[in-house]
Amino acid sequence: MFLVRLAQVCRKAYIIVDALSLMEQHEEAVLRLKQQVEDTSLSPADRINLLNDTLKRFLNMAAAPKDGGMLTRFKSLLYQSGILSHCVTLLTLDLQKLQSNCKAAVTLASLTSSCCVGVEPGELSETFHRLFLPSVMDGLLSLASRLARRAECVSLFRRVMDSVSWLLRAHAQLTTQVLSSSYYALIQGCDEVTMSLLFVQMWINLCTASSDFLSSLSDDAILLLLNEAVGQFAVTSDASLGGASVRLILHMANQLPLQPFLFNFKGLDSLLDKDWRGRGFDQEVDQLIALTQSREILPSVDRVRAACVIQAAWKSYLTRRRLKCLSGVVSMLQRRFRALRRQQQQQRDAQRLQEELNFQVCLQRQQARRKFHQKQRELLQLLPPDQVQPYLLECQVRAAVLIQSAWRGFLARRRIDSQRDSLRLEHAQQHAARTLQRAVRRFLQERQAAKVLASGPCWIGHKGLTDSRRAVLKRQSSAVSRQQCEQLHNDVQWRLQALLQQAVQQKREEQKIESLLAHTHTQLDRLKDAPSLSAVMATDIKSFLSPSGTIATRGRDAHNSRLQAHRLPWWRTLGETASVLNPKEEMELGGEVRS
Repeated sequence: MFLVRLAQVCRKAYIIVDALSLMEQHEEAVLRLKQQVEDTSLSPADRINLLNDTLKRFLNMAAAPKDGGMLTRFKSLLYQSGILSHCVTLLTLDLQKLQSNCKAAVTLASLTSSCCVGVEPGELSETFHRLFLPSVMDGLLSLASRLARRAECVSLFRRVMDSVSWLLRAHAQLTTQVLSSSYYALIQGCDEVTMSLLFVQMWINLCTASSDFLSSLSDDAILLLLNEAVGQFAVTSDASLGGASVRLILHMANQLPLQPFLFNFKGLDSLLDKDWRGRGFDQEVDQLIALTQSREILPSVDRVRAACVIQAAWKSYLTRRRLKCLSGVVSMLQRRFRALRRQQQQQRDAQRLQEELNFQVCLQRQQARRKFHQKQRELLQLLPPDQVQPYLLECQVRAAVLIQSAWRGFLARRRIDSQRDSLRLEHAQQHAARTLQRAVRRFLQERQAAKVLASGPCWIGHKGLTDSRRAVLKRQSSAVSRQQCEQLHNDVQWRLQALLQQAVQQKREEQKIESLLAHTHTQLDRLKDAPSLSAVMATDIKSFLSPSGTIATRGRDAHNSRLQAHRLPWWRTLGETASVLNPKEEMELGGEVRS
């Protein structure tokens, strides 16, 4: 089974390789053909013979493979290279310039129409359908009009009509151009009935070959085709041509509702009844007369006319009402347009200013970078030769550190962004924990204050007054007035209150010191058990931050001092072994900083 599949794959690969090689050969042959056709030394007849022989050989070679895409790609290559345009140009030449080689011109017309069917123009699709195909159709009709003037070229004219039919079958949108072409009118004006009969048979074949041909046409094209068929009844008396016209109209009626179009041809039923009975196709004539005399369309026509009248009245009313407020609308439109134009001008000015600012910033950066490199080169020239290599190595190390720090910062930001929800949840949990701790501390403080107030006075437990001391105080109180006693009493009360407050404040300070000591011991234990920097996660960073503003400030200052020591210019570190920090900062960092 595996070998069979492998053989199939190999066979497909060989087919693809053969197709590519064949396509390359076709491209080279097409380029050579284009150069030969554009040679001015060749006459038009020689060019036609060259194109006929080469195109026949190319089409046979492209149609030989089973892959139908090769023929399509070859036709597209012919169109894109301009060879089909040369073919159209040769078709429009006079037969006298072709040295009466009508058969070769007809063969070229057949090959051109065949190459125009199945083309994939790609990006040139709009040009192909709007310009090239109409030019091809004009060339074919021009050749047909010149052949129609010669009685001996009826078979060649039939071949040209086959080419036109083949092109219309693939591109039905060209029907309007054919019916309204001046060459078509010239052909219809010939005295030969055979030419008109061939055209009518061509339309009949198109209608019978494809049921979608008439449905793809516009109303104007259908009306032109119907007008052409009805016009044959008035301009000719030939039975074969009249019968073909009747069959054409009946074919059209089987595929489309022709009553709205036949309503425009008044008197057609009487013309058919008077001039075209007894010609051998009375049954078709009766069907066409019945179709023409059918009144089923009249009510719908009346409704359509009534609807048109109602729509016209309503549209006129809307137009009159719109005209009344036209001046206000015009002023409003002008005001909005001016505002929009002013806004666009402001946006353009702002954009231009921003571009100028960006340009100035870039220019300043380039100048600063140029000055820096120039200064660096000057400093390198001042260095001894033995210190240049260490300095360059140090620059590389600093650049590597900078790149690594940038990359790690990017990874950390990306990791933090991915863990934003978890960090938000952690922040909420910490906030809740702090709230609970604050509430608990407040509760403990209130309970402690209640215990302090409930305890006895501070003087209870002290030794009382002796009799001698009490006698001295009585003698002193007898010599003091009432006002002095009151003042002394107030002074004693104030001193007692101050003493109580001092005791309470001292108790609170002791509690605060105990809590700070406990928190400090906890942080020390955590720092002792902290993991290495390579194993620290983003979620562990906040656990090492101190809530004390003083400690955090001193730590940040020490860290900044250490960073400044590492960022000193190279020329300040050459030959220095002493520390660049003061002793106080060294003591804070916990040791000496060596260069």
